[in-house]
Amino acid sequence: MPNVNPTGVIIPSVDGKPSTSALGRAVVAEALRGVDPVGARGAEASTDWRHDYLVHFRRLVEAGLPSREAALTIAREGLSSLHKRMRYRQKPDGTEEPLAAAFTAAAPPLTTVTVTGRGEPERELTVPYRGRRLAGAELDRQLERWVAAGTIERSCADTVRTVAANPDWLSLSGRRVVVLGAGAEMGPLRALLRWGADVVAVDLPRPAIWERLTGLAERYAGRLHLPATGDERGADLLHDLGRVAGWIDGLDGRLVLGNYVYADGPLNVRVAMAVDALTVHLRERRPDLGLAFLATPTDVFAVPDDAVDEATRRYAAASGIGRFRRPLRVLSAGRLLTRNYPPGLYPGINDSLVPQQGPNYALAKRLQRWRAAEARAAGLTVAFAVAPATRTRSVVKNRLLAAAFAGAHRFGIEIFEPATSNTLMAALLVHDLNAGRPAHEHPWQDEAFAAAHGGLWRQPYSARSALGIAVLMGIGGARG
Repeated sequence: MPNVNPTGVIIPSVDGKPSTSALGRAVVAEALRGVDPVGARGAEASTDWRHDYLVHFRRLVEAGLPSREAALTIAREGLSSLHKRMRYRQKPDGTEEPLAAAFTAAAPPLTTVTVTGRGEPERELTVPYRGRRLAGAELDRQLERWVAAGTIERSCADTVRTVAANPDWLSLSGRRVVVLGAGAEMGPLRALLRWGADVVAVDLPRPAIWERLTGLAERYAGRLHLPATGDERGADLLHDLGRVAGWIDGLDGRLVLGNYVYADGPLNVRVAMAVDALTVHLRERRPDLGLAFLATPTDVFAVPDDAVDEATRRYAAASGIGRFRRPLRVLSAGRLLTRNYPPGLYPGINDSLVPQQGPNYALAKRLQRWRAAEARAAGLTVAFAVAPATRTRSVVKNRLLAAAFAGAHRFGIEIFEPATSNTLMAALLVHDLNAGRPAHEHPWQDEAFAAAHGGLWRQPYSARSALGIAVLMGIGGARG
């Protein structure tokens, strides 16, 4: 009979079985308790977390709005709860131990393989887009079109323009970027290697991943450092966390730890927690450690006043599908095409959580936002960007999401191709590491700065109230 006990970083068991619902309820409740006791009790009382989480994850943002300290309290308490609750199991028949045990497991150290590229570093920022590589005035015009369409925030366009005007920043001289989840489609690895940067790559020990990544490294101008055990390249963060931590800590230079990991279902929470445990471990040993994160636009964010005003104007204009808004709202008992925001209420709350992605995805991404806020408040260099919805393999394999993406343009939402997204996000990373970000009074403003949300923040309708229509239109378009 096969052993069902997972090993490595694991979800804590309830009645002998891992329970992500119990974990999610407890973490959200503990995050809220100090600033919103009523919200905390509501999370604890949930009997259907798979559906109820939508309300409670929104509340995590709303409860933090009154003050900077409220938002940071939620972040710190949420992180503390996760670290207290998550567990580590070394062997299938072993016991659940505290997460810190991941760093004490005995194992031979990893070695380093370095691949030095043969290409010349690119000296100009270029962004691939619809079969072209945009640079200079052409890139500038496209940035302005995205701003006019509400696809990105103006601060995002200005930030990319600043990088384009300072091409010497692209190589990130004096820094090494550790790309966790190096094979991810949304990661910056390809762009950084093109620009001649020094990159440290961590991903699973799967030959196909490393054949592709070393091929890129040889083709481009940067240097790629990767972990190895004998002839096997790569390392597993879930099971080899102690070895990965020791290997990274042994690298020379000023490090930036970039979190680009992703997995399906409960595994996403486990790997996200492994990365956060690694982050805490390395911060204790390397005070100059920088951090980098990508946020998903399908989450809950506070948004600027002008985004609320623009969405309100678009709602009043009732163009496109909006011409049928009244009968659709009547037929759906008010569920379809609801306003994105109440007019005049600032800051707005953009709730674009997608039920199909589920509470595990939401928790894994919120964990990263909490760590970014906590680390920024502690004085660390933090590169953070809201990335646009993108046609990655992990997303479009879900048929409903793929159909929604196909119909999203009907609502003014642009779905990006991976090459465009990851280059834009790499440019924002380069900016934050070279120039830093402006100081803001509240963490929500840090998150909203330079956001490339694809249009979700400025469209007239709340995302979930338009999702079903987008799916139907996407399916119809595919059939056509």
